[in-house]
Amino acid sequence: MSFSLLSPVSHSSSLSTILASPHIFSLLSASPSSTSPIKVRNSRRHHHVTATLFSSNYFTPIFNGRSELQSDSEEDIDADADGEEPHDDAEYIVDKDDRINSAGLPERWDVLGLGQAMVDFSGVVDDKFLDRLGLEKGTRKLVNHEERGRVLRAMDGCSYKAAAGGSLSNSLVALARLGARHVGGPPLNVAMAGSVGSDPLGGFYRAKLRRANVNFLSPPVKNGTTGTVIVLTTPDAQRTMLAYQGTSSSVNYDPCLASIISKTNILVVEGYLFEFPDTIKTITKACEDAHRSGALVAITASDVSCIDRHYDDFWEIMGNYADVVFANSDEARAFCHFSSKESPASATRYLSHFVPLISVTDGPKGSYIGVKGEAVYIPPSPCVPVDTCGAGDAYASGILYGILRGVSDLKGMGTVAAKVAAVVVRQQGTRLRVQDAAELAGSFAVHLRSSTIGSDVGSDQISSL
Repeated sequence: MSFSLLSPVSHSSSLSTILASPHIFSLLSASPSSTSPIKVRNSRRHHHVTATLFSSNYFTPIFNGRSELQSDSEEDIDADADGEEPHDDAEYIVDKDDRINSAGLPERWDVLGLGQAMVDFSGVVDDKFLDRLGLEKGTRKLVNHEERGRVLRAMDGCSYKAAAGGSLSNSLVALARLGARHVGGPPLNVAMAGSVGSDPLGGFYRAKLRRANVNFLSPPVKNGTTGTVIVLTTPDAQRTMLAYQGTSSSVNYDPCLASIISKTNILVVEGYLFEFPDTIKTITKACEDAHRSGALVAITASDVSCIDRHYDDFWEIMGNYADVVFANSDEARAFCHFSSKESPASATRYLSHFVPLISVTDGPKGSYIGVKGEAVYIPPSPCVPVDTCGAGDAYASGILYGILRGVSDLKGMGTVAAKVAAVVVRQQGTRLRVQDAAELAGSFAVHLRSSTIGSDVGSDQISSL
């Protein structure tokens, strides 16, 4: 059985034209089963999308500030990990009066991510370091401002890396790099909104994303403190994580964000935002306005424990607004209240009754794309794994890239995503490198032009697991 999700489109095609095809109408008009235990207030599906997917505008940098956050080793490591060219004047702080300059920005954004903006500090330490600070190895805990300062002071003199972190930022950077050139379509305009402080770390975060062609559009919070995650890795590969939320836990729905969403084609909401009660109102309003302006809405599951704690909130948004949901197999089962014995294919099929398109990854076993009660199996792309952290983020970027570039079937879209994930898995670090992205995009463009993408895996096989 073969499913066609998107018919091949010209660069001037609109999403409304794409979704008006018989295939997409039949596949994305799922309705909940009457026997489902899940309570969804309003399971309406949205087929009124009118956003134009392809924009001719080039990305224009918006960051013009200077910084004082310096670390030669940090810059070298980050350039290697992210595939960026190091700057001679690589500094990142924006003064507290810095404002977003809208001049020259594109008229529409292909993708806008709404998520937690936190700077990652990653370092290698020994067990004695953890013992001195009274930290339990392998755990993740929230810390306050004083605790964060104490750990960072203890790390002084250690080798560590600072980066604009987060699951969503990984996906956005990968997408921007895949869509950076005229390969299979005009360059993609990618942006992120969230909450950073007016402190040095806020400027660092925005500048690092800008260098990766992702505009951070939210102005800094006056007197705010940017959130951080300190990742301490011991020689046995155990990671101890200390998260300081700072301003990242509060994302307000202000006129600036409303204006950005009105000019967005795909809104991606990071699941970690569901952790904070005040952000639920922002998420709801953002999703409502996104659909009102003709955008698609995508939700990332982020974490099983997050789903467990905020199950009803997730389903309120998913059942009413989501067009696409990204999850791994454990997260998909958590959404369904399935036990670990249930297959990811079963969870995919179940969820696809409630959300038009479900993407479920299952590690080295492959992945599934679910539409209207069916699960299309996507074989993994061959690779020798080095670091699996960030694989799901890369996969999500591949799905979004496939949608934006008009990949013509579910199997082909999943194949694109699996290849992107495999490239990230075979390297150290979570970011898709610039050169790898260019090679992948070039390869995909050849398939798109010949209309054979996915042909090497045959017709779509609907899982019967």
